[in-house]
Amino acid sequence: MSLRIDDMDRKILGELQRDAAQSLDEIAKRVGSSKTPVWNRIRKLRDAEVIRQQTVLLDAEALGFEACFFVLIRTSEHEADWQAKFLQALKDRPEVQEAHRLAGDIDYILKVQVKNARAYDTFYQALISEVKVHNVTALLSMEQIKSTTMLPL
Repeated sequence: MSLRIDDMDRKILGELQRDAAQSLDEIAKRVGSSKTPVWNRIRKLRDAEVIRQQTVLLDAEALGFEACFFVLIRTSEHEADWQAKFLQALKDRPEVQEAHRLAGDIDYILKVQVKNARAYDTFYQALISEVKVHNVTALLSMEQIKSTTMLPL
């Protein structure tokens, strides 16, 4: 089933991206509609899994997670068993905020948020004890310049 997203849907999604905690009345007012049609559209977007989940964004630094590492992984293993084990190892570690499989010289890139360099080393040691990797390069982010979860609707 193909879902057609129109301008009103985009306005609603934009409002939800901006602040999902706003009331249905607030969203309806901001997008120029009434509550019931907005609710029906939101339900339709959830059913189609365009809206996957609602959550809150936390301030990592305020909670003591001051170190963000981007981890570049090269592997000589490409078998299905290795990949399954590697993906499970990533899913089991809450420090891994993002993981991407890449085209090019680097096979994977991870975004890892930890309290400090010692916590990163603990993460690294645990990961390499579970799965064989050819090369790991960790890059410490010195400053976050931009971070958003908002899509350009």
